[in-house]
Amino acid sequence: MSRSKVTLFLILFLVCSNGFTYASSESSKTAQELVDEAARTALEKFKDKGLKEENLSITLIDLRDAQHPVKASFRGNERIYPASVVKLFYLVAVHRWLEDNKIQETAELKRAVKDMIVDSSNEATQYVVDVLTKTTGGYELSPKEMEEWQQQRNAVNRYFSSLGYTNINVNQKTFCDDAYGRERISRGPNGENRNKLTTDATARLLQEIVTGKAVSAARSAQMMELLKRNYAGTSQDADDQGHGFTGIALQGMDGVRLWSKAGWTSTTRHDAAYIELPNGAKFVLVTFTTDHANEREIIPTVARVVITGVNSQN
Repeated sequence: MSRSKVTLFLILFLVCSNGFTYASSESSKTAQELVDEAARTALEKFKDKGLKEENLSITLIDLRDAQHPVKASFRGNERIYPASVVKLFYLVAVHRWLEDNKIQETAELKRAVKDMIVDSSNEATQYVVDVLTKTTGGYELSPKEMEEWQQQRNAVNRYFSSLGYTNINVNQKTFCDDAYGRERISRGPNGENRNKLTTDATARLLQEIVTGKAVSAARSAQMMELLKRNYAGTSQDADDQGHGFTGIALQGMDGVRLWSKAGWTSTTRHDAAYIELPNGAKFVLVTFTTDHANEREIIPTVARVVITGVNSQN
């Protein structure tokens, strides 16, 4: 074989092995092309509502071959206030602490973990963060005491940093209203120490839970049970985690399974979802939106494009 033919072969091999392709009647799409299409579709559809690139982040991980996952993203490494999606990180940390016998599984902790993930309870999350970090809220502390307090509060950050997670901050409680006292001070004068996540980091964590690599296979299975969502039918709460986010895109579909953790505030609307389709496709899809919290259709718009692309694969 001539050198030019060998070179051409290597180029074709690298291009083809860069990711799964998704077949359609028009052309085949790589995972990255599919994510780019989903972003373009959402940005165009909600252009009149003021949706811009800086308001949207997406990460897709194809898990059809769990040993060789394929990741694609749109602004996937942008740091964004995660709202309740941060509870995924506290969920994994609890199981790591339990596995290492750093904490004990009491009935109250078990109840709080369930409520934190199933009901997205902020009060439950506050308790969980106290248990993980051995810190509590309350009146202001002296500068030295506050420094020591903040060092303890960073326990979850240190854990995920040890696993190679970067560009995230997971050291704050979640609140229905504002924080006060040492909790408010901990955020920093301008909120610079608030929780921050990227869709890339969130997708990685959900992938590890899905594939049984978060702490252990047995503990990952327990986490998955809490993340299971029912998107069928209707709900009295239009914004529940099964019916108000990625699940909107699954309405009317048969045989689809959904696991997810959503987060929403007055300024953010996010969802971290794992979906299994009847054709065997399995993928993690994390979508964060900012400054468009009342636009319920942005996240399902992204999901529909991805699902259509994956479903059309040969």
